[in-house]
Amino acid sequence: MSRHHSRICGMLLLAGGVLLAELGGAGLAQAEPTAPPASAPLFQPGPGGNGKTTPGADAPRLASVDNFRDVAGTGAGYPAAHGKTVNRGVFYRSNAIVPNDADLATLAGLSLTTAYDLRGPDEITQKQDKLPAGVNYVNIPVIAGNIDEFIANIHTPEDARAAMQDGNRKNVTGATERAGYATLLTGLTNTGGAQVFHCSAGKDRTGWVTYLLLSIAGVAPTTIMDDYLLTNEYTKDSMIKTLAYIKQSQGEAAAAKWEPLLGVDKSYLQAGIDQLAADYGTVDKYLADGLGLSPDTINKLRVKLTH
Repeated sequence: MSRHHSRICGMLLLAGGVLLAELGGAGLAQAEPTAPPASAPLFQPGPGGNGKTTPGADAPRLASVDNFRDVAGTGAGYPAAHGKTVNRGVFYRSNAIVPNDADLATLAGLSLTTAYDLRGPDEITQKQDKLPAGVNYVNIPVIAGNIDEFIANIHTPEDARAAMQDGNRKNVTGATERAGYATLLTGLTNTGGAQVFHCSAGKDRTGWVTYLLLSIAGVAPTTIMDDYLLTNEYTKDSMIKTLAYIKQSQGEAAAAKWEPLLGVDKSYLQAGIDQLAADYGTVDKYLADGLGLSPDTINKLRVKLTH
């Protein structure tokens, strides 16, 4: 693979977060993400909530870690089952945590206890986490496949979309994926304090874990999907910059081919959900039979998620 092509792959894998094998390439777009607006939240839970509110501000919008957010959403938190609400300030999700000094100080104010990194060694080499003092770092690699084969099989935008859908199916069928998610969910359950989990772009592996957590809490499927799609808003500026580089270096056709890898699409997560339904029937059965989590762990996690 040429240095130029390798740089493109690195940008796609780390900026776009390819789910099948986010194994880093030779470089990244040099521009930092544009600072997001600190105005109204991008998504508010719809009607039908229990009216409860959670004190304190929403999760901060970070300029240098643009897909950092609270699993519970914004405002009062997402409505959950049995009239409850998802607890804010408990679980955060993110892309690679490489903050500038101002964002590092903001993260320090969240009193995080643990950061879980779902990336493989090559990804970590590209962007090593930079965490506030005292935060415990745990690496749980959730990777499968071969990057060269993955890239070689993508010739059209349709190929890219199909690859992302297949990657989400592997969250259900893949032994490596299931083992990693089991370890992560067990850690989230048994560790105290605020915790954050992430992959490279914070959208694929991270998106699947968030789907599981919100499902455990009993959040409505439409709300879960809306939350999943927020990646396209949070990382819009980064995606624009990455596409601009590809257009400049490889042309319009190449940019069109790779664009589906950079964001998320409803069909990506839905492919994993449909596979879960086909193989296990319910999320609880997937957690128990697919991930090997005990009923006690699942119940403890459900209690931790909601109030």
